[in-house]
Formats: sequence, structure tokens, C-alpha cells
Amino acid sequence: MRASIVLAIVILSGSLRAQTFPTLNGELANGTAVQLPGDPKTPRIVIALAYGQKAQADLEAWYEPAYLRFVAKHGLFANAYSTELYFVPLFTGANKAAYEPSMKRFRKSATPETADRVVFVRTELEAVREALGLKDKDIPYFFVVDRDGRIVHREQGAFTEDKLDAIEEALMP
Repeated sequence: MRASIVLAIVILSGSLRAQTFPTLNGELANGTAVQLPGDPKTPRIVIALAYGQKAQADLEAWYEPAYLRFVAKHGLFANAYSTELYFVPLFTGANKAAYEPSMKRFRKSATPETADRVVFVRTELEAVREALGLKDKDIPYFFVVDRDGRIVHREQGAFTEDKLDAIEEALMP
């Protein structure tokens, strides 16, 4: 009896600490407004964020492998789950001035597959950093978020197959 009470308290306290992904309002290259995590059609979505110049290159290195695995469905377990994938460059502070020129460059160079997956967001950084525990502007962050907006998995940094596999595992039903 005592063990089940302790287990219930541990489970309850763990669920109370579940981190919620903050609402981000942005736009796609075609000007369509997007709200993340929004109301996803799938049980879990992957949201990748970058807010520093150096992190942008690492985020771009994730585009192709993440797209192929999660959207184009290449991989051993790709048909075992359904997900949406968004890459989010955050334009904050002095960096907000780069928003329009970056959007114009992206519109000219992006493939249609990529354009539908990149959400440009202008926001106040501190609120997002605090909500998500973003400590290093030089790396990208990846979040698997459920329909209720709860973060169920997190990765960060440069692309590796192990990180991609861990995100895929978090998408499994």
C-alpha cells in the first residue's frame, strides 16, 4: 500500500513538471500565418528552433535528413508514426532587422518542400528562452510536442543520426 502511494505521488509530481511549449506566431514564405504548436493534425510534432547566427548553419544541416525521415517517410520505422515538422528561425532583438531580407532570400532559394516547413517568427527572446530553457544561442533545439502542447522529448546541437533516431523514437505510439 505504501509503495503504491509513493508511486502515485512520484507520477503526479512528474506530470506537474511537464513542460509546455509556448505559443509562437509566425509565417511561412508564402505569407500564410502559422501558430505553433497550434492544433496539430498528428499526435506529435517536431519543432526545431534556432536564434543565433551560428545555430542557423546547424539548423540547416538538419533540413534534409529530418525531412526525409519525418515527412518523405524514408527509414525503417517511418510508417509507424505520423508527424508534422517545422523549422523555426527566431528573429529577436537586433536580429529582427534581418527578418525581411532573410524572408526574401528564402523565398527565392527554397524548394517547395522546405518552404512549407520553415516558419519565420519575430518574438521577444527572453520569454521563449525562459519557457524552453534555451541556454546557448549557437546551437539549434529540437522539441517533440504532443497535441496538448507538452514537450515529450528534446534534443539540441549539431545533427547526428543518434539524435535523429532519438526524435523518431519519441514519435512512436
